[in-house]
Amino acid sequence: MIPDWMKETDIGPCQCSAVHHGKKGFIGKTTDGILGFLEEALVSDSFSKRDGFLQSLDPRAKLVSILSVIFATSLIGNLKLLLFVYILTLIFAYLSKIDVLFFIKRVWLFIPIFAGIIAIPMIFNVFFPGDPLIRLADFGSGIHLGPFSLSDSVYITRQGVHSAAIFTMRVAACVSAVVLLFLTTPQKVLFKSLRSVGVPKIYVFTLEMAYRYIFLLTEMIREIYIARKARTIKTGGMFEEQKWVGGRIGYTLIRSLDTSEKVHAAMMSRGYNGDVKIMQEFKMRNRDYISGAIAVSMSVLLVLISHNIIR
Repeated sequence: MIPDWMKETDIGPCQCSAVHHGKKGFIGKTTDGILGFLEEALVSDSFSKRDGFLQSLDPRAKLVSILSVIFATSLIGNLKLLLFVYILTLIFAYLSKIDVLFFIKRVWLFIPIFAGIIAIPMIFNVFFPGDPLIRLADFGSGIHLGPFSLSDSVYITRQGVHSAAIFTMRVAACVSAVVLLFLTTPQKVLFKSLRSVGVPKIYVFTLEMAYRYIFLLTEMIREIYIARKARTIKTGGMFEEQKWVGGRIGYTLIRSLDTSEKVHAAMMSRGYNGDVKIMQEFKMRNRDYISGAIAVSMSVLLVLISHNIIR
């Protein structure tokens, strides 16, 4: 005889407490954010296949040209010249059929913003004296903080704002040039061009392995997090999640070291000697020589103008 409770049919959702749809913790948000950014970085392969100006240049000429611009930018101390270099990167991004808004967002999302935050103390007279631009507070004379005597007033200086703007724009221009190089050049071609211009094998090998296996390691982290989430009925507090993250960091390090040893042994057994070998052969044309010469000459000219050697 079948009991009555077994005859009941309830097709509604389960009301048990095991199913809990809560907000993502900081682990989930951090993991999704990192993986999202890394997956977005793969979009560079699609840009490198477009029929644009920088994509049509020989990778060696493009590498030397952009490196010369970066080196010159690091020596420029004129804000107008730095703005000129940054505008040039936007123009070349447009000529290379890269969406300018996407390019700006990709450049300014991280490094230049942090550079601006780092440069904030430069604008105050407490750290760098200068002419007042915006007065923030007046304390009067005789203010001391322990053994240190404080300034009578706190204000933003013209010289500080100018120096902070130069620092931020220099970082933005250099990062823009690097992003242009990575977006318009396939990764394997870029690594081979690095070897072609004399970069040591060990550096190229390290960059190649880091790029190739960073996605493998992040996917492994995602699998670890999903496995833990599938076995969790109720999430713990922030301290428990941080403690779990600390333990997983060590576990991930051990697995990454083990994977790197196995991969390196497999590569060596197949004849890998540190050189990047691809089917594409490099061939310099007249336009490549001209483009490289123009970039190097312009870089030297900008440095000379910045240091008032040429007026």
